[in-house]
Amino acid sequence: MSTAPRPRPYRRRAALGALVVAALCSPQLVATSSAAGPDTLTVRIHDIQGSGRISPLAGEHVTEVAGVVTGVRTYGSRGFWIQDPEPDDDPATSEGLFVFTSSVPTVSVGDAVLVSGQVGEYYYGGAARGGLSVTQLSRPSVTVVSSGNPLPEPVVLDAGTVPAAFAPAGNPADGGSIEGLSLQPERYALDLYESLEGMNVAVEDARVVGPTTPYHELWVTVRPGDNPTPRGGTVYGSYTSQNPGRLKIESLTPVSQQPFPSADVGDVLSGTTSGPLDYDEFGGYHLVAREMGEVSPGGLEPQSARRQRPGELAVATYNVENLHPGNDQEKFDRLATGVVEHLASPDILALEEIQDDSGPVDDGTVTAERTLERFTDAIVAAGGPRYHWRGIDPEDGMDGGRPGGNIRNVFLFNPERVSFTDRPGGDATTAAGVVRRKGHAALTHSPGRVDPASPAWERSRKPLAGEFRFRGRTVFVIANHFNSKGGDQPLYSRFQPPNRSTETQRLLQAGAVNTFVKDLLAVERQARVVVLGDINDFEFSATTEALTDGGVLRSAVLSLPPQDRYTYVFQGNSQVLDQTLVSPSIRRFDYEIVHINTEFADQASDHDPQVLRFRP
Repeated sequence: MSTAPRPRPYRRRAALGALVVAALCSPQLVATSSAAGPDTLTVRIHDIQGSGRISPLAGEHVTEVAGVVTGVRTYGSRGFWIQDPEPDDDPATSEGLFVFTSSVPTVSVGDAVLVSGQVGEYYYGGAARGGLSVTQLSRPSVTVVSSGNPLPEPVVLDAGTVPAAFAPAGNPADGGSIEGLSLQPERYALDLYESLEGMNVAVEDARVVGPTTPYHELWVTVRPGDNPTPRGGTVYGSYTSQNPGRLKIESLTPVSQQPFPSADVGDVLSGTTSGPLDYDEFGGYHLVAREMGEVSPGGLEPQSARRQRPGELAVATYNVENLHPGNDQEKFDRLATGVVEHLASPDILALEEIQDDSGPVDDGTVTAERTLERFTDAIVAAGGPRYHWRGIDPEDGMDGGRPGGNIRNVFLFNPERVSFTDRPGGDATTAAGVVRRKGHAALTHSPGRVDPASPAWERSRKPLAGEFRFRGRTVFVIANHFNSKGGDQPLYSRFQPPNRSTETQRLLQAGAVNTFVKDLLAVERQARVVVLGDINDFEFSATTEALTDGGVLRSAVLSLPPQDRYTYVFQGNSQVLDQTLVSPSIRRFDYEIVHINTEFADQASDHDPQVLRFRP
């Protein structure tokens, strides 16, 4: 919001009835009668919004701006939206505006009002996050002129109105910002949404591409032909495939008064959903529903992997989302069911986000024995094998993640199918090395950490390396959980293309793992190496390029059709964050991403597991 000194206000001195008629029904410039004083400029909503992203009147105090109330928000950022039912002929200027009241508004939908207040630009989450601003009036004075007025017809958002191009390229002279550019709503989706900011919009019979979240929101697409998955989602397959038809849906009705609908990917939000178009830091432009459609189930079911054959080694990875002893038994049981019924009890399972025995309590605890005992017990109860585990306790507070949780990577393995080669000495700060033993590569420490002292792993999870034996052959497995993408500028940033600042650390991490694999292959060219886990980056990213540098690894996800490549759903985009990569000696393999979580409102984790089967 602007902090500039308040300039001289715009004023109008006509009777309220005449003002409303003038403001809602007459041309943009209105002269008052001589009896009322000298001629003055009447400010309409489109004057405040202007034809760009920043109001030309930012910092000004305006008086008696006329509009009809189209939505009232009594929670969160409290306020209401007004819209001028008589638009100008410029498609770049919005006719809607948010009025921030701070307290619960006293107006109702359908009220014709006159609002005086300060014009400002508000950045949700702060300007430093890189998001766009919301033009609004604050510290308002509101006069209700009449009630029960009809609302302006909503602008229907669909494939015919939302452009296929996402956003213009930012101005290099302005650090890549698009804020200073004139809007081209017929050409770019972000420009269209900005030109409709605060206005009454609608979607009809929209397919759900992001399930209902704990924050009472879901994502639909209004461009259903854009990069669809076979299961109803929308694939984010490149940095230029942002899928501009994605739109978040929230409700103006508090959940205490009306539950938010539960929806999975592939369901349809049928009928009409309408309300003001808003913007925030958690998804950009979104529809705040005054009228909510009904969810029509699409019948999506969780997937199950086939069981490995006797000669196949099955290696899987699963981010179990901050698992600790304080979780209720249901979470342990559901995760265990996922391992047994949906992953078919893999021989080796790399886990990410195993927390210490006190969970998020920051009390110096670093062991995770209780966490792993409860999880392996739950797997047995679900009909699975009695897994053994190997891991290395981190130094307290040094591996990032939830404060106090000390998350780490852990191996589970089925001793009836595979054995673990223990080579003692590995700890939180000691690096595992590669040596030659009887003509073959071996680890100096197993389990051991990959280069834990490197700056690449500062406040981040260190990779866990282990040496396994299956049917007389050695397989090296490296479990990973790279640096989070939290901190990158969002897709809907005012900087286009957005800055991926967190990629810098992941590139260092990928380089460290790649070097370790090269060390293994330098000792034994045909060494069988599996690198897997939550890479926190896409299959087309520079991080993946760094991991595979020199041809020492290839990403198994590339063996799948493009529309099947996703392990995570974020803001309606189905995308790859978890990967499994293999060394050249693993020539043939069968790889699956098992969709059991991310597409569903009711999920045991926010990631889908993946499993690789091959014959060593």
